[in-house]
Amino acid sequence: MNRQFAQVVNGSLNWSTSIQGVTPSYLSIRDWPVVAGRRLDDQDENNARTVCLLGRTVLTNLFGEFQNPVGATIRVKNVDMEVVGVLGVKGHSASGQDQDDTVLIPFRTSQERVLGVAAPSSAQAQSTVFFTPPNPFGIQPRLTGFVHTMYVQARSTELVKTALLQVTQTLERLHRIKPSQPDDFAVRDLTEIAEVAEQSSRVMELLLAAIASISLLVGGIGIMNILLVSVTERTREIGIRMAIGARRVHVLLQFLVEAALLSLMGGGAGVLIGAVSSKVISKVAGWPTLLHPVVVLAAFLFSAAIGLFFGYYPARQASLLNPIDALRYE
Repeated sequence: MNRQFAQVVNGSLNWSTSIQGVTPSYLSIRDWPVVAGRRLDDQDENNARTVCLLGRTVLTNLFGEFQNPVGATIRVKNVDMEVVGVLGVKGHSASGQDQDDTVLIPFRTSQERVLGVAAPSSAQAQSTVFFTPPNPFGIQPRLTGFVHTMYVQARSTELVKTALLQVTQTLERLHRIKPSQPDDFAVRDLTEIAEVAEQSSRVMELLLAAIASISLLVGGIGIMNILLVSVTERTREIGIRMAIGARRVHVLLQFLVEAALLSLMGGGAGVLIGAVSSKVISKVAGWPTLLHPVVVLAAFLFSAAIGLFFGYYPARQASLLNPIDALRYE
């Protein structure tokens, strides 16, 4: 893959995007479907045809979200190119880059007509494979076939590590790098990047769970204290109920119901605030939000469970009161 940022123009509309020169196998390795038109083929590559594929973001900014650009002609870095297909939505990468903000063109076309041939970096220029030709005019040397990135696909997930080793050894041999010399290239495993992103997400989930647990603990202690105060203030009432025939289980259930109702009121207020906040954020910031009914119901019922758990101790204390002592309490 050869890549540069450049302007693309369609009539009076223009957009700055990533122009990528790729080989026909690029879409297969990246598992990137074409939803309209056709893919780039070997004829496009061998003949350096001026054809291109548009990402969804580029399509939206040059033609509109629901337009079919296949067959249209756009200018890519002042070169007229025919749109032969539209790429499926890829979304953002782990680093937050919009992968749909791109235009794909044949690799040979990018070198010969659009982007030019890439120059090696200083580290690569010092390698024994990159010989500096005589240059009396001081022109920047360029290498035909030099690319920014190569994507390699292993036959299976179990062979990824083996493929990494083979790629590294092959490049070291082709670049004539000795064992004591550092590599003038970098081989990256995309699965490792995904694992790092997953670990970061897991850490964030644990952090949010810890914050939620602390909030639930504080709220539960608050419910328990409220009920303890209520039991103390209603000691005579409890004594009168037990004196006229109420059993201990009746008193226990009374205070458990009060604890559950108290926590359900808080849970209902939290669900309402969360739903309203999600809608406001979705409207103001443009972030998509999803309120799943099952999750909302689970949160609502979990708040009732918190009330029952922390309300059990005050309710049990109330049910264990001696009726005579409760009636005498002032």
